[in-house]
Amino acid sequence: MPELEALDDAALQAAALEAGRLLFAHECRFFYAAQKLEQLPAPGLPEIAFAGRSNVGKSSLINALTGHHALARISGQPGRTRQLNFFDLGRRMTLVDMPGYGYAQAAKEIKADWQGMMFDYLRGRPTLRRVVLLLDARIEFKPSDAAVMDLLDQAAVTFLLVLTKADSVKPGPLGRKADAALQIARSHAAAYPEVFVTSSETGAGIPELRAELAKLEG
Repeated sequence: MPELEALDDAALQAAALEAGRLLFAHECRFFYAAQKLEQLPAPGLPEIAFAGRSNVGKSSLINALTGHHALARISGQPGRTRQLNFFDLGRRMTLVDMPGYGYAQAAKEIKADWQGMMFDYLRGRPTLRRVVLLLDARIEFKPSDAAVMDLLDQAAVTFLLVLTKADSVKPGPLGRKADAALQIARSHAAAYPEVFVTSSETGAGIPELRAELAKLEG
């Protein structure tokens, strides 16, 4: 019966949201940084890597997910982070803050920047479950974003598109931006066929993103 199916769907959604809340309620702490491939910590817990252009709100999103105000440092100089930063989430999962890919527009610049350790990490890390690729909801998608998606396709790493700073965009344009992001996701072999719309300021979309990432814990 449709009514029972709706109740079942609601119960499943509530359970997923609670699982996400419980996972990210655990203590999260920084424990390692690597600037070279040989410096990476031994694979262990499932890893979720966060990537995006500089100033896309990556640190703010990690802080919002974990409920910390300053777990991931928010730099006044976008593009400053040039290393992989590892965070232990309650011995259940590892969050990895990847370097922002700067203000470069040309695909060749992004490939040069992200080849080497970044690409090798993506391609060869056995515990990497998902890359969360952030896109700024306020601005147009950039060639650098497309170039990184191409690299993720090449690395055969599933990535999830997440729009940030949604509180700064009116509902109409935001809906169109989410639809455009979904079309982009569907054009990439490695992309997860869903887009999450978030705001670190208001908390919009954060519980839903936590629930999605909690599915990768096992």
